[in-house]
Amino acid sequence: MNTPKGPDGSGELRRHLGLSDAVVIGLGSMLGAGIFAALAPAASAAGSGLLLGLVVAAVVAYCNATSSARLAARHPRSGGTYVYGRERLGDFWGYLAGWGFVVGKTASCAAMALTVGAYVWPGQAHAVAVAAVVVLTAVNYAGVQKSAWATRAVVAVVLVVLAAVVAVCLAGGTGEATRLGIGADATAGGVLQAAGLLFFAFAGYARIATLGEEVRNPGRTIPRAIPLALGITLVVYTAVALSALAVLGPARLAHATAPLADAVRAAGAPGLAPVVRAGAAVAATGSLLALILGVSRTTLAMARDRHLPSALAAVHPRFKVPYRAELAVGVVVAALAATTDVRGAIGFSSFGVLAYYAVANASAWTLTAEENRPARIVPIVGMAGCLVLAFTLPPVSVLAGAAVLALGAVAYGLRRAAARG
Repeated sequence: MNTPKGPDGSGELRRHLGLSDAVVIGLGSMLGAGIFAALAPAASAAGSGLLLGLVVAAVVAYCNATSSARLAARHPRSGGTYVYGRERLGDFWGYLAGWGFVVGKTASCAAMALTVGAYVWPGQAHAVAVAAVVVLTAVNYAGVQKSAWATRAVVAVVLVVLAAVVAVCLAGGTGEATRLGIGADATAGGVLQAAGLLFFAFAGYARIATLGEEVRNPGRTIPRAIPLALGITLVVYTAVALSALAVLGPARLAHATAPLADAVRAAGAPGLAPVVRAGAAVAATGSLLALILGVSRTTLAMARDRHLPSALAAVHPRFKVPYRAELAVGVVVAALAATTDVRGAIGFSSFGVLAYYAVANASAWTLTAEENRPARIVPIVGMAGCLVLAFTLPPVSVLAGAAVLALGAVAYGLRRAAARG
């Protein structure tokens, strides 16, 4: 399969990434600020049903990951579901998925940048967020291989911090198994809302698929890397959620401003709380690094097809990265980080990303047995799960997300009408 080239002929990206690099990039995307921040609002929604919410989020994430992995092996090009939707369902659905991803994940980048600012210097969160975007855009500009090594270091730090949290909570003597039981406060609506919030903490495995053009032997590497990254993340999240619940219980967890820091204090290790805060800042930095990487690659793919300005399709002659797309994404994210708040950005991002994965599952349904399609139940559950979780988000997020998707659809229609005219 020939790699698509930009209109300037600057062409193909370099295949730097092996299996371990791809897994690390997926982990860097998922083991971000979500696990440090999402537990409290999820516990507020689900109460003692928090772990059920985690299970629902994991099931939907597994279906999405399986569908994405099979599609990425078949279409190993930059763009992820933008490419899959276009190839399997038609140009409009690919465009809509790409639009939802670029807009939603750009908002997610801003949320991660603001999380860095909140943990590093709460009084100057916006300024720190903008500085983080500038630095990480420069790292990505220097080449994806350098980004993979930076993400590897971030993942190592975060795993050490989370392991320390789990160990302290389990060994502190304050944890109680009775706090893990499911009580009458757990409702179906609350569990689904918690799943939608926790899904934000899982939604990073597709970053591997969006880098399909830069992965060595993508037909073998991507289907192995995505479930590996998701499986490791699920094990880590389950251990952390169980530990925090056992120490704090659902009511205290729901009202915690810094859940894991509060958990280690309650477990009798207040000296570890600053380390947890530092770990959260590092985690958000790693997530932001991988997010900018993924959004710029989808922007590249859409620019190649002229759904976005074709100038963004240029690949740097030395670094072999989509440098104009990366710079454009960096500028937009910096502007959002200077002006928005974390909660609004997360809700808006979740709606766009769930729409993106719904198209991925619909695309996977069209795979044939010869194309190594997943079991039919996988894309069905994945698509239904995405739609249900999307509409359990706060009404403001649903309305804003639907409006932006509609705006993208109108822009697509106008562009097609102008091309025919």
